[in-house]
Formats: sequence, structure tokens, C-alpha cells
Amino acid sequence: MPNPLLRGSTLPFALPDYANLTDAHVREAAEAGMAEQLANLAAIAAEDEPATVENVLHAWELSGATLDRTLAAFWVARSADTTPERDAIMAEFAPRLAAHTDAILLHRGLYDRLRSLADRAERGELTLDEQDSFSLERRLKDYERGGIALGDQDQQRLRELNAELATLSTQFETVVSAGRNAAAVHVTDAAELAGLSDEDKAGLEQAAQDRDLDGWLVPIVNTSGQPLLDVLEHRGLRERIYRASTTRGLGGEHDTRDLLVQLARLRDERARLLGYPHHAAYSQELSCARTTDAVNDLLGRLAPGVVAIAEQEAQTLRQRLEQLEPGATLEPWDWQFLASREAAETSFDTDQLKPYLEFERVLHDGVFAAATALYGITFHERPELVGYTQQARVFEVREEDGSVLGAVVIDPWTRPSKKGGAWMTSLVKQSGLTGDLPVVTNTCNVPAPAPGSPSLMTWTNVITLFHEFGHDLHGLLSDVRYPSRSGTAVPRDFVEFPSQVNEIWAWEPELIAQFARHHESGDPVPAEWIEALVASRQESGYHTLELLKAMLLDQAWHQSPLAGLPEDGAGVEQFEAAALERAGVAFPLVPPRYRSTYFAHIFAGGYSAGYYSYLWSEVMDADTVAWFRDNGGLSRAAGETFRRGLLAPGGSVEAMDTYRNFRGADPDVSHLLHRLGLGG
Repeated sequence: MPNPLLRGSTLPFALPDYANLTDAHVREAAEAGMAEQLANLAAIAAEDEPATVENVLHAWELSGATLDRTLAAFWVARSADTTPERDAIMAEFAPRLAAHTDAILLHRGLYDRLRSLADRAERGELTLDEQDSFSLERRLKDYERGGIALGDQDQQRLRELNAELATLSTQFETVVSAGRNAAAVHVTDAAELAGLSDEDKAGLEQAAQDRDLDGWLVPIVNTSGQPLLDVLEHRGLRERIYRASTTRGLGGEHDTRDLLVQLARLRDERARLLGYPHHAAYSQELSCARTTDAVNDLLGRLAPGVVAIAEQEAQTLRQRLEQLEPGATLEPWDWQFLASREAAETSFDTDQLKPYLEFERVLHDGVFAAATALYGITFHERPELVGYTQQARVFEVREEDGSVLGAVVIDPWTRPSKKGGAWMTSLVKQSGLTGDLPVVTNTCNVPAPAPGSPSLMTWTNVITLFHEFGHDLHGLLSDVRYPSRSGTAVPRDFVEFPSQVNEIWAWEPELIAQFARHHESGDPVPAEWIEALVASRQESGYHTLELLKAMLLDQAWHQSPLAGLPEDGAGVEQFEAAALERAGVAFPLVPPRYRSTYFAHIFAGGYSAGYYSYLWSEVMDADTVAWFRDNGGLSRAAGETFRRGLLAPGGSVEAMDTYRNFRGADPDVSHLLHRLGLGG
């Protein structure tokens, strides 16, 4: 059949035709798309007419339609359900796409065409509105950061570096994913599963059967901490799971150490070639933080207080361990279990909620209901439409007046072929220029229920679902002209802000009472549990410290001079330890949320030197929570203000300007300090 990617989709919402899409189609369309875009851009550069918004900026945005369509369809499908062939396509095309980008950003004629438009605007020969001006400014900046001012020899080296980095990042992601699957812990003794619910055991038994194993299989999730460590009573199994998680990538078939060292060293070389002191300076130039000094100041400001809180928590847990096993020494694999026990007695144990957190009810009566209350939008499943996996479901999204806004594709269940973590992507970007409606995805890793069992979630799963849906809302409620500036196309340390804000509704008592109902009886969660849950919301020192450690490791890898980086993988563990010691966070009982060897965010994703973004965004998030509290909370009026002021502009204007216009000032950090228990 004809390749469905070589023409615009005729399906509703321009959804990719996944029912008929093959890997061969992806290869063919990627080839054609690169050639098509280069030809279209060459025509823009050769244009004889004076530069205008239409023949430069608009034409540029439309130049890569086939390639954009192909990559959007492929990236999420490969991440959510990879195969050896899809990994091979990624490995082949990653360096070629890097070369394709270089061919554009090192094209002097294209740069001159952009400069001609800027010069005409400066002379008053034409007028650019705010979105046009910002788009042009960022296109020019891309060229400056892309090496347009370098000499021929340096440009050639830049091309080599970009190709190598693309290849290594793809390899790192593939090896990390395989290593995570291989690290799953096989259990054959039922006694070791004490503390697990029947539903949990059924899920682990199904996971073992899926791999033709007897007994039970504990899959390893993306992070260092593992959910089952909260409840497993068998200390030996807890240790096995913890070690399986935190030693990933440190040797054997799935060793990632040499890959990540090469990535760090090559990124440093590229940054210095482009005139930056290190990769972090290059990465943060266009961020909200702007400078590494600002990032370091925030992380350094928090470190002492967070470590002190974690040490206090550890002392409490040592006392509890002494009660359970006199003479035992507190170890990292004990922390989650003991903290859960402590919470059950002194605050609130979220494990009690699990029978009340059935996925469908959380999705419809929680996540969707909050969006309806805030923005008036509603969600309607379209079962006849095919998503990027067999388990993905497509929902049409409508405005309050019934008009169609776009669509969201939900893919919740974990599987061996899915990379770890949770994420949102845009299959189709909202654009006034193209007339396209947004199609966004929500891909999570909620353990799939065993046949005949309910799909019960942990409270952490619930928060993650709300978080990723915040990204979805950023894409769905975008109202911009240029597709390249649509929705989440904002600085990395701003993109997490709307998603973190959306988490607050998971803690709204009236909404909890609506979505938290017992999966068998339908009874609502007890009101006193809701009160205790909300009261326990303050972040633990453990959680904050594991995040802070990962953020500091990221900065260490990307701020260190070449001489300070390991020469090969053998030096990774020593580098990690020294970096955490220098930062004053070498507290051994709390591992980094990601150790370097499985830190895909920074070595395979878009967060290199940018993992601090979660904390930077949380400053704005905590400040915005205060705004919602003072402006009606979960209400249409408050939602409409937030939608029009923060979500609709996407990346079409300066991100912090949208925040200041919305809030009337810079964010107040005291709200975050209070949330973290650090005063303020």
C-alpha cells in the first residue's frame, strides 16, 4: 500500500495511520523528508524577492512537513514499543539527522536570508508582531549556537562531533533499556513476598510467565528507588532488588560507563569549540536560569538543609529498625520499607489507598475531571482510532461549546519493550499557520493488571499520571502561530512547570473523594484518610535529596573541564563519589534518583545539564499553587486565567515574560522552601 507518511493523514486529527504503518514506511519517509526539507530550504535561500515573514518564516515552518510527521510518529512508537528493527532505524538515522541539522544550521545562504529579514524589520520596511519577532530571534540564535561563525575546519569537526554524540546517545538509551529489563529479580520462594497484596503477587507472577519463568518476577523501574521496597518485609529480597537497581550499567553485557564518559567528553569539546566554557553554559544559555551560576546557587542553597532533614529521618528509621531487628544496621534498602511503616503510624501510609485507586476511575473522575473543572474541556473515547500500540487509546477532546479541540492518546501499561519512566509527546502540533489541531500522547509505566484483576495504582502512579497530563494540557491548550513554538516548545526549566502545577489537583480533597473509591464496593475513601493524606504532603528529605543528588551529578558531568572528567568508564564511580562529596550531599543511605550509568534523562534525553529543571520549575509551581489558593482553586475562572496566560502562549514568546505577566512578578522562592520544610 502507499506510504501513509508521505502524504498528510486523512484520519481524524491527522492522526498517523498506525494501523497500516510499517517500519519500512518510516525508513522511506525519513529519507524523503530530509531531501524534501533541504530542497525547500534551498529555495528559500535562493529567493530573489525581498525577505518577508511569509517567504522566510512561514515557508521555513512548512519546509519539513514530511520529516516532522515521520519523526513524530516514529519517536513515540519506538519509545513505547521498541523492536530490534526500530532500534536499528534509530541507530542508523540518529547521526544522519544530526548531519541534516548541521546542513541547515551551517548553510550561510539561509542565515543571510534570516539576517535580511531582521535588517528589513530594523529599518522599518516591514513590521513583525511579537510571535514573528521571537521566532526570527530564535532562528538566528540557532545559527549562532550551531556554528555558523566557525571556520571551515572547525565546522567539519562540529559535524563529526554532532554525529558521534547522536550515535552514542542512541546506544546509551538502547543499552539502558536492555539493562533495566535484564535486572529484573526472579523470586522462587513465596515466603519472600510477604507484605505484597494478592494483586501485586498476581502481577509479578504474570511478569514471570511472560518471560517463561516459574515463580515471580520483580521488574526494575527507571529510578534507583523501587516501588515494592515500600512493602516487602523480607530484608534479603529488598537488598537484592536495591542492588539490582543501583548497579545497572556498572559492568557486564549492559555496561554503559564508556558510553557516558565519551558523551561527557565530546559534549565538552563541542561546547569549547562553540566558545562556551563547558556544556552546561551552552545548555543553559536559552533557559530561564540563563547561567550556571544561577543553577549552582539554587542547588547549593538547598543542599545543607536537605541533608540535615534526611539525617533526622535516618535517625528515626534507625530506632524503628532496632525495634524490628535489634542490632541491625540501617541500609539503603531498608529506608523505603521503614519510612512506610513510620508513615503508617505517625502520618499517613499511602499504601492503604491502593484498593481505592483503580486506573479507569482515576483517569476519568480524577485527571479528566480536573481538566474539565478548570478549562471546560471534555474527553470522549474514539475506539475506532488506532494508537501507536495495541494498548493505546485515543480520546477526542472538546471545548466547552462542543467544538473539537484536539486529541490525546493514553498508553498506561508497562511492558518489556517500553522504555522506563513516563512522558508526553506531540504527534501533531497545534498551529494557526497550518490549521492543525493538537494531538498529544500520555505514556506511563503503570504495572499492568493480571487477567481478571483490577488495575490498581500506587499514589506515586497517580501523581505521575496527573504530572504527564499537565504536559498534555500544555500541548492541547496551545494557541500559537508557528508549529515549532507550539505547546511544550519552551525552555527545559519551564516545561516542567505546567506539569508540576497539574499535580496539585491530585491532592484536592473534593476530587480525591470523587476518584478514590474502592474497586469492589465502590465506597469512597474515608474522609479522615483524605485529611491525613493532604496533611502528609510535605516532601520527605529522602525524596528531595535523591533528586538533588541527581541534579548535582548532572551539573558535575557537564561543568567539569575535560581534565576533570574520567578518561574512560573505569573512573565513573570515583567521579560520582567525588562530585557528591564536593557538593556536601554524600549521604550514603540515599542514592541519587538516577546513578550516572542509567541516567537516560541526561545521556539519552534532552536534559543534559538541565535536570535541575524540575527544581527550577517547582519554584514557579509552588508560587502558582499560592496563586490558585487565592483565586478560586479548582474553578473555571482560575483555570481560564492560567490557560490564556501560561498555557496558550507555548514557546511563542519569552517564557519568563509569560510568567511575570500572569503573576505580576518573578516567582517567590519562599513557597518552595516552605514546601520542602526549609522555612521561607
